[in-house]
Amino acid sequence: MATAIRMPLMSDTMTEGKIIQWNKKVGDKVKSDDSLAEVETDKATMDVVGYEEGTLLYIGVEAGTAAKINDIIAIVGKEGEEYQSILDAEGKGEKKADGGSEGQQAGGKNENEEKAIAEKQEKQSDNKPANGGQSVELPKDAKVIRMPLMSDTMTEGKIIQWNKKVGDVVKSDDSLAEVETDKATMDVVGYEEGTLLYIGVEAGSAAKINEIIAIVGKPGTDVSAFVAAEKKGGQAAPKTENKPEEKQAEQKPAAEASQNKETVQQSSVDGGRVKASPLAKKLAADKGIDIAQVQGSGDGGRIIKKDVDSYVPAAKPQAQAEGKKAADAKPIQPFAQTGQESYEDVPNSQMRKTIARRLGESKFQAPHFYLTMEINMDNSIRSRKSINEISPAKVSFNDLVIKACAMALRQHPAVNSSWRGDFIRVNKHVHIGSAVAVPDGLMVPVIRFADQKSLSQIAADASQLYEKVRNKKITPEEYSGNTFTVSNLGMMDIEQFTAIINPPDSAILAVGAIKEKVVKKGDGFAVTNVMKVTLSCDHRSVDGAVGAAFLQTVKGFLENPVTMLV
Repeated sequence: MATAIRMPLMSDTMTEGKIIQWNKKVGDKVKSDDSLAEVETDKATMDVVGYEEGTLLYIGVEAGTAAKINDIIAIVGKEGEEYQSILDAEGKGEKKADGGSEGQQAGGKNENEEKAIAEKQEKQSDNKPANGGQSVELPKDAKVIRMPLMSDTMTEGKIIQWNKKVGDVVKSDDSLAEVETDKATMDVVGYEEGTLLYIGVEAGSAAKINEIIAIVGKPGTDVSAFVAAEKKGGQAAPKTENKPEEKQAEQKPAAEASQNKETVQQSSVDGGRVKASPLAKKLAADKGIDIAQVQGSGDGGRIIKKDVDSYVPAAKPQAQAEGKKAADAKPIQPFAQTGQESYEDVPNSQMRKTIARRLGESKFQAPHFYLTMEINMDNSIRSRKSINEISPAKVSFNDLVIKACAMALRQHPAVNSSWRGDFIRVNKHVHIGSAVAVPDGLMVPVIRFADQKSLSQIAADASQLYEKVRNKKITPEEYSGNTFTVSNLGMMDIEQFTAIINPPDSAILAVGAIKEKVVKKGDGFAVTNVMKVTLSCDHRSVDGAVGAAFLQTVKGFLENPVTMLV
């Protein structure tokens, strides 16, 4: 019996997949583990495996076209088997294996199909520039490479370096460039073969999603007209450039503009006008110095910065008439400036832009509330020492916290949820994100099914993920899908802090340092080790009592770690 192959759900945020290429054609024999096609999702390019054996009877989505989740993309069955009933039930119309209608000859197309294909070719963005007013088409043998969507939050990618240069021969699986996204550095694979004819984005510059970054085709193919039309269509309204004199005038300080005309034009060597640099005039105005009284040491007697810095005003006549005490006092030396005001504008990385956008949305859309608790860590310290004597991987205090949170989420599933607008999604699985600081910001690798793993397994997974984060080799699957997050600043001696919820989670636990504290024990006093934790909750999906009960369970596990092993 013929079986429909549908577009699978390949990531938690995927809504549709684009067929990059078909690895089989109609009439080919397929096995259950054959890759039928390569599909570009919102996070990566993956293979579609049909898990069916037989003959490929029908292909429903052309290469270069997207299909929504669960849409029929192919049909597999016995050779010559009827499959029209499957398409009729899906509302796909009357189509045969060769893609034609019933009244049409094999290999031909009716008028409606030819018209639809012609319209599709006219709208094909890969063969026309972005400017709708231009009709310059890409040469037949050339293919456009666009900036792909490499993560669910990516809006643009920064080209770190090109691995190919114009004129190089490229294969379909060659890495053309390294691109920095908002979360990691990844390779861009063009999936086209030929010669690299054009590079549209220089190394160090960013390109928005779907923007042309390169063109591949036959050697010698002229794509200059297409590129010129693409650039012309994408340009914003031209800006009026200021002349250098006008720009300099805008930058002159207000203090200089307000100077008395007589002061500026007092007698000097140059026809009654003081010759001084703009910086010298500004410094003189700031210090209240008459610029005409300063002796210039520059070319032609021009007053420069160092002249103003070293200027000492002459004593005024009334100062000579002051009392003996004032006359004997040592004059205060004028301030000699050794530096100047300056700053540096540091461009934001893709990661920093995304952190600003996502956490800004979280902070101002999700109503946060905070619960802080103090946990006695004496037993955890002793238990960790014993565990590390036999564990194949070194277990950290953060690993203990991750395990305690994962076990607590089992008992309090309402905390293991996310707000979805019209409904609250309560996750049955427990994936703990562990925040890691990197030079550009923050990454949150995910330890999957943490509630089912032992402490040594959590420690091993965490160590591998942290190393990948530091080397920028982490994949989208390894930093997505979290249901709860732990952020630990204890190693930096931070005693207590609050964290912003990491979407789409409903809560995040901020963990502080373990500190010694004097407490009353019996008739005397003793030193104990305590750790403060703060739970940030989204009040839309987690109530105060629910969050408090969750924290009490975490406290119980950490104060008596043996209970996590039961």
